[in-house]
Amino acid sequence: MNKPSLSKTLIREPLIIEIKRNALDDGPGIRTVVFFKGCPLSCVWCQNPEAINPEVEVMFSPGDCLHCDICQQACPTGALDLQRQPYPIDLANCQHCTVCVDPCPSQGLRRMGRVYTVEELIEEVLRDSAFYRNSGGGVTLSGGEATLYPDFQMRLLPILKQQGIHITLETCGYYQRPQFERHILPYLDLIFFDLKFADAGQHQRYTGKRNDLILANFRQLVKLSRIPVLPRIPLIPGITTTPENLQGIADFLRSENIHEVALLPYNPLWSEKAEHLGRVLTYQHSQWLSAEELSACSHYFTDFKIIYF
Repeated sequence: MNKPSLSKTLIREPLIIEIKRNALDDGPGIRTVVFFKGCPLSCVWCQNPEAINPEVEVMFSPGDCLHCDICQQACPTGALDLQRQPYPIDLANCQHCTVCVDPCPSQGLRRMGRVYTVEELIEEVLRDSAFYRNSGGGVTLSGGEATLYPDFQMRLLPILKQQGIHITLETCGYYQRPQFERHILPYLDLIFFDLKFADAGQHQRYTGKRNDLILANFRQLVKLSRIPVLPRIPLIPGITTTPENLQGIADFLRSENIHEVALLPYNPLWSEKAEHLGRVLTYQHSQWLSAEELSACSHYFTDFKIIYF
């Protein structure tokens, strides 16, 4: 995957892959979730693989393809060949111009990511303001990683806050603290903070980054924040569900005097999306997390208040 370096925050306007309305699992009440494109991590099980790369991508849906060849004729570099399986685009020769997408009559090809101005995004989320008021809901920033775009957020969030909208952030925790604390944190009402591994080496192996910055950011956030910070643990079979990892995370949370945790059971549907983006899978597990497996994972947090997503 040709993914630009994300060691620093990005200053250009972000791409957004989806604005999901009427969401019930991303914070209190009825919410509108904005999925930003681009993430500093590359988790091998990422539930939103289309949100990892900050650049535009083309997703191929073989079940929707009519094999009319219109897209092949439109491609200026010859990178697209419908006989190539499972993903028809040669990414080494693709210019990512997405010229092939527009003439597709069946959405067999779809453009992943579009630019919204701050004004356009505000207009979109305010359409649901009646739902927020009546349910105690609001807007959730997700992704990808919304904290990659502090310049965008510093223009967006004050306006949402002026409208009295509850704002939740879902974060992997890999952010630059000064920009986050200055431009994002003052406007938030709730943070879901993902903790994937206790061990830095395991974190590096499965996400592409060590977790030193993440753990330091969590400690600082819990220490300074005036708002709830809920740690979330994705339960990935054979990776994050090992006894050593779960015990390590539980011990870390206890050391920070945290006694509430959210557990996110594994969802295998991500792999099809990844394949439709031309990704080579380095982890595959086709089964949902069973009730027995979830119970075994919960055992390490018996003294915590557990929230299940």
